[in-house]
Amino acid sequence: MTYCPTAAPAWQALTAHAAQIKPRHLRELFAEDDQRFQHFSRSQGDLLLDFSKQRITAETLTLLQGLWREADVPGWIKRLRGGEAINHTEGRAVLHTALRRSGPEPVLFQGKDVMPDIRRVLDQMQEFCAAVHSGDWKGASGERIRDVVNIGIGGSDLGARMASLALVAEQVPDLHVHYVSNLDGAHLATTLAKLHPATTLFIVASKTFTTQETMQNARSARDWVVQKLGEKAVAHHFVAVSTNHAEVAKFGIAPQNVFEFWDWVGGRFSLWSAIGLPLALAIGFEKFSQFLAGAEAMDKHFFNAPVEENLPATLALLEVWNTNFLGAATRVLLPYSQSLEVLVSYLQQLEMESNGKQVDRDGAAVSYDTAPILWGESGTNGQHAFYQLIHQGGSLIPCEFLVLKEADYPLPGHHEMLLANCFAQSDALMRGKTVEEVRAEMAASGLSPEAVDALSPYRVFPGNQPSTTLLMSRLTPHTLGQLIALYEHKVFTLGVLWNLNSFDQWGVEFGKQLANKLLPMLEGKATVTGLDSSTAGLIAACKEN
Repeated sequence: MTYCPTAAPAWQALTAHAAQIKPRHLRELFAEDDQRFQHFSRSQGDLLLDFSKQRITAETLTLLQGLWREADVPGWIKRLRGGEAINHTEGRAVLHTALRRSGPEPVLFQGKDVMPDIRRVLDQMQEFCAAVHSGDWKGASGERIRDVVNIGIGGSDLGARMASLALVAEQVPDLHVHYVSNLDGAHLATTLAKLHPATTLFIVASKTFTTQETMQNARSARDWVVQKLGEKAVAHHFVAVSTNHAEVAKFGIAPQNVFEFWDWVGGRFSLWSAIGLPLALAIGFEKFSQFLAGAEAMDKHFFNAPVEENLPATLALLEVWNTNFLGAATRVLLPYSQSLEVLVSYLQQLEMESNGKQVDRDGAAVSYDTAPILWGESGTNGQHAFYQLIHQGGSLIPCEFLVLKEADYPLPGHHEMLLANCFAQSDALMRGKTVEEVRAEMAASGLSPEAVDALSPYRVFPGNQPSTTLLMSRLTPHTLGQLIALYEHKVFTLGVLWNLNSFDQWGVEFGKQLANKLLPMLEGKATVTGLDSSTAGLIAACKEN
């Protein structure tokens, strides 16, 4: 029988249960249970997940876990691990977890074990990193490489860029890794302005080697190198991460400098493949291996832990609760770590590109919300920007705090203050401040009764904003691997619970098709015709210049 979320008994029970929970305040729930933290927190490795400030009871959790079973998430995990084409609209398997697998067991895809190919590419990456770090890999003029520029976009950029920034405290000396993704020439031009062709190496990351933005940036970078060092320098200053060997060869990159990945690796799940080459160069291959090991540890947890103890499952079920039963349209991610600044952008792609869909796996329109809008900013910056909206704006906005026990840059006096701000915000969002508390506080400060009457309405905070806090020991390669895999499995679980294919992205492809149609018109190579008046008018206005 086809699974329909809204027809599932657990979904219907949750709908009735939500009507009982909505009027209740988190203050009340905490007052009823002084062991709430112990009852609603889970640990795995270096991660502690505290969801006691979510608007749930033990009954809520039991009903949500029933939905997990009715959706047959364990069965879908088995299909994923078995190499079935669960990305059914593209006929592809989803085997990114194989990329970080260290055991001897085979992983089969269409009857073939993929692990030998994975290990071959990892060995190639290790040898390449060693050659660059040691200075054995030299540019055309015989100088060692000092800068690496990754040219990619989307999954070929965001993951490695996010992880490189997150692990900047772990980076190898004397090598700087840069990322160029935007088609806007300002991105490439300002990056190249700081570099020297003789000591710069480019990684062109594109599965098809035809991605419009990536290839335009790559051609411009190639021109920059050739103008300074000559045509033969291309082979010394460019490598590729691609499956299209013919196009790579036309570009001038030698076959031995092509790092392969496969159709069963989706772009936004590809950081663990050769797409992670710039990260491996940034932190060294040994630490890149630790990064893979962290992800594998989370894989084992997700695959084997019961739903009651399963961290990715818990995050996914809470998202369904907040989105589909409490009515939240957004979720805000608040990493209290400057090193995790790009994590918000990374997870926006991972979550909204995966599950931002309104057609289910059976081709039918869904009648429920999927993929809440994800936004956020690193703390404490966000506190001075949009926290006002969360505290007093009147919308239900589930919050997700990420914080480290130990700082990656332990400057005296900083980290304790950062922790205090993080914990204070989650407490304030939960607790709020009643009008009685406000009036008493103002009167105690010596304000007149008239002033209290006039000002107290502005100082009331409703509270009851749900939040989760993910506490990590330290930001190491292993811990970061755990963290990213945690969110990957959460996305997969949500796709199952919402009956979606989380691994295609036809909305992205549609925009690319239209851009290819409009480009000749903007270049003056085709007549401007067949367009709506707005698009035609904008093109005409641009061509006036």
